[in-house]
Amino acid sequence: MTQIKAHPPDHVAAVDLGSNSFHMVVAKLRAGELIIVDRLREMVRLGAGLNAQRHLTPDAQQRALACLDRFGQRLQDLPPGSVRAVGTNTLRAARNAGQFLVLAEKALGHPIDIISGIEEARLIYAGVAQSLAPDGKPRLVMDIGGGSTEYIIGVDQTPLRKESVRIGCVSMSLAHFTDGKITGKRFKNAVIAAQHELEPFEYTFRKDHWDEAVGASGTARAIRKILVGRGWSKDGISRDGLDRLVESVLTLGRVDKTGFPDLNPDRYPIFAGGLAILYATFKALGIQKMQVSDGALREGLLYDLLGRLYNDDIRSRTVAALATRYHVDLQQVGRVQETLKSFLDQSPSIGDIGPETAEQWLNWAASLHEIGLDIAHSQYHKHSAYIIENADLPGFSRQDQLLLAALVRVHRRKFHLKFFKELSPPWNEAGQLLAVLLRLAILLNRSRHRNPPPDIKFSLGDSRVDLRFPKQWLENHPLTAADLLQEAGNLGAADIELIYA
Repeated sequence: MTQIKAHPPDHVAAVDLGSNSFHMVVAKLRAGELIIVDRLREMVRLGAGLNAQRHLTPDAQQRALACLDRFGQRLQDLPPGSVRAVGTNTLRAARNAGQFLVLAEKALGHPIDIISGIEEARLIYAGVAQSLAPDGKPRLVMDIGGGSTEYIIGVDQTPLRKESVRIGCVSMSLAHFTDGKITGKRFKNAVIAAQHELEPFEYTFRKDHWDEAVGASGTARAIRKILVGRGWSKDGISRDGLDRLVESVLTLGRVDKTGFPDLNPDRYPIFAGGLAILYATFKALGIQKMQVSDGALREGLLYDLLGRLYNDDIRSRTVAALATRYHVDLQQVGRVQETLKSFLDQSPSIGDIGPETAEQWLNWAASLHEIGLDIAHSQYHKHSAYIIENADLPGFSRQDQLLLAALVRVHRRKFHLKFFKELSPPWNEAGQLLAVLLRLAILLNRSRHRNPPPDIKFSLGDSRVDLRFPKQWLENHPLTAADLLQEAGNLGAADIELIYA
């Protein structure tokens, strides 16, 4: 049964740092439901500020930071954990994204996650599904962003197939219509480029695999507005109406206020790129009619955040599924988690994170630390970490996966601090302390015996951990004593003192 966490916030918010626009939506929590109270959108064109070396230019960063500073003023009274902010394709691609995020989080006043294309697709589908009535029929959802386009097939609330393609309205417009001129040849080349990216997934997403197509993005909404306004489509986007729009754009040769007074001027420079992607998708997948949803990524973020607040975190389901997939010994996981709980009960906080958050991450790490055994016993901790870092894990951001992979990577043998130094605060320091707890809990359950370790008095400092066992227990368990002696050497090499008696 889903249980609400103690004292949920009155308001929550989602921020989408897209390649084209930044969006923010604020909602009131009322009896577990979301009531939208505010929306903000700014055209930042972050994707246009990615240079040939895949670095965000200073001008692009300044535009983004100025926008986030304004968003931050609106969110400054919201408590930690009540705002979910994510970066998408451009921040996935930018080599200096880490440096930018430090400034961006300071401006916004809340953490920012970089999510994978597949995770973006999952969240988009969640936002769309909430806006549509369930009917038990498969639907195709498409979202054209500034730097990527997501395709999802799902039934009701459940996404079944997800794909993210690195084409978007900004990148496509920069590649084929950089000066604003739209010729038949340029448009044809743009359509072919989009079809080329779609080709590996074309069969999976074709018409015979779904009953209804739904568009979710600024491009889809803009095209629907034009088609319905001109009487070229009764509702949504029809194939005939799309053909007429393409013909009109090619006849005019550009998109501006003369030919498209009903279009937001901010969309003029990127409209042709988005239109080419949508047109190519209609052709490749056999779409004749597409409805348009008002729900999208930010609404999906809100509902995902709602799940976390009401103890229905999809990340826990992801971890459980991965543990099952790799045949994890769940009894051993339970033993390790019980020992971790006894440690945490004696630790009011771990660095700058509270015991509830610490327990969540340690339980996930305990569940997955042995998944690499399915590949090979030798160096299995490295195999486990590699899977965690590189798999598509619903609910987890890129930073989440790096943290979880680091905890698992150092759970045995040498204690390498380098895996934590690249993490964002507070995890660059708190992660090291969590790893110490995980290592000790696994060590104390190494025998995999059904009887748990004894009651141990535990204390943890920044560079010291103290274990106190019942009298004569270590003398009666020489193998554990030997393991602790070796562990004292491993931690000592990282300037962490282990004291036990």
